[in-house]
Order: sequence, then C-alpha cells, then structure tokens
Amino acid sequence: MPWRCISSVGNSEQMKNGLMAGAVSVTLLLSGCAGYSALESQDPGPNAGRYALAQDRGPARPLNEADIQDIAVIHEPPSRGGNSDYTLFGQRYQIMDTAVGYQQEGYASWYGEKFHGHTTSNGEIYDMYKLSAAHTTLPLPTFVQVTNLENGRQVVVRVNDRGPFHEDRIIDLSYAAAVRLGFAEQGVARVRVEALTPEQPLRSAPLASAEPIQAAPNTGSSEGARSSGSYWLQFGAYREQAAAERFRSHLESELDESVVIESGSDLHRVRIGPLTASAAERLQQEWERKGNDKPLLIRP
Repeated sequence: MPWRCISSVGNSEQMKNGLMAGAVSVTLLLSGCAGYSALESQDPGPNAGRYALAQDRGPARPLNEADIQDIAVIHEPPSRGGNSDYTLFGQRYQIMDTAVGYQQEGYASWYGEKFHGHTTSNGEIYDMYKLSAAHTTLPLPTFVQVTNLENGRQVVVRVNDRGPFHEDRIIDLSYAAAVRLGFAEQGVARVRVEALTPEQPLRSAPLASAEPIQAAPNTGSSEGARSSGSYWLQFGAYREQAAAERFRSHLESELDESVVIESGSDLHRVRIGPLTASAAERLQQEWERKGNDKPLLIRP
C-alpha cells in the first residue's frame, strides 16, 4: 500500500514544513513510492500549486457562520485509501481498528486555503468551507463531535485526512469548523473530541464562559415561575427523530417534567422549558445527581 512508503520521503525539508502546517495528502504518500516528492512533479492536477502559499490562512473574505452547513452522522464503509499504518518523521502511526468509544482532550488547530481544493489522505478533495478534520490514527472516515472547552461551542465533523503532526495537538479542523467553534482568529483551542455513531446522541456542553445562574426570588408556585421564565435546558441532540422520541420518554419519566423536541434541518433537540433561572438550576442539579452530564443552559 502507498502509505507504507511515507518514510521514504520524510527527509525532504520542504515537504516536512508542508506536512507540519496541516494534514497529509494522499498525493504526498503516493509520491514517496515513486521516488520523488510532489514538490518536484510538473504534472498539473488536483494538488498542483499546493505549496504556493508559504503560510496557511483563511479566505480573504471571512466566512459567515450562517452559511456553514451541518453534516449528518451516517454509516460509511472504510475508505479505500488512508487506512494503513504508516511511518512519518521516524514515528510509527497505527490506525485504530474502530473509533467506538474514542474520546480525548487536547489542542485543536485548523487548516485552510493552503490545502483548499487538494487531495485528502483518503482521496477526497479538501474543502475548507465544509465541516471536516484530520486525525493521525482514527479510521477514515469517522464522525466526531468537537467541543471547544474554552467557550462550550460544539461542532460535528467528518475525519477524512491525516494530521496534525504536532506533539501538542490532537486534531486539525477545517477552517469552517474553526469558525463554528469560535477560534479561527486564535488558531488553536483546547477541545474535547468524541467519536460518534448514528445511534448515539450528541452531548451538550455547558458554556464555559457563562456566568453562574442567579436564583430568582420565589414569586409563588413553581408552575407560575416556570411560565414566566425564559431559560431552557437542552439534554441532548439527535440525528434520528425516533431516538429523540425515546430519550424524551425516558427524560419525562426520570424528571417528571414536560419535555419538548425542537426539530431543525438535521437535528432533533430534546429540551425542557421555559424555566426561571432557579428552576433551571434545580433541574441541572437533579439530572447530575442521577449520574448524567450537566444539560446545556440556553439563556434568553
């Protein structure tokens, strides 16, 4: 397989700089077997001019977050390319047999225009405006949920590339994903990465920057306070409506509360509300006491 030949091109300083800037292209891997680097090839193609930019960057016109399209988590067969073990810069990378149960916290970076329109490690074309990512050892493709631990924002991306090859980073995100997570300007953010399957819910994360909930004065019955509140709690988000319905029934039996499902174009969000601040805090604590993750607080 072509990936076995990565180490044969690992001494090229120019290639090393390119790889360190972002993800590895399948073209680079194939070129190692041919005995010359992609930088030396004069044959124009999808990767022609890949290193025309000395430094990676975002697009000249900032991306409007509203234009970013969410992706659905679906079952996909393993890619024909990019799933063999490989050696790069003297380090051996062994591809995971399965992504099920994968979870890790660390730093994320992003890659953009320098690699836009060029081949990814599994043979697809990188589009910095789509929600994708690179990982060193996850099977290709894998869907993961990425949570920015600095602001609580989340995004689902599809891993279809290899990288990043920095010791302190665990995932390289597309420019669009970095915009969605709110760190495109900073370049690096601390994140949690969790592998997804179509059957499991997306975990909600409390906003790291949110101020503590201030208890509202007791103005009467809980029902009266609830009707005048404007807070919501989100307990989960599902791709499949049937899964959301099942979780709603479970949630209603556990908390004895009325639960609603708000359906968007691709997600079904399971929520309770509207609530006063004190009622929201009480439900968060009750749900955590049952051994669950703290639900996401949605402020007015």
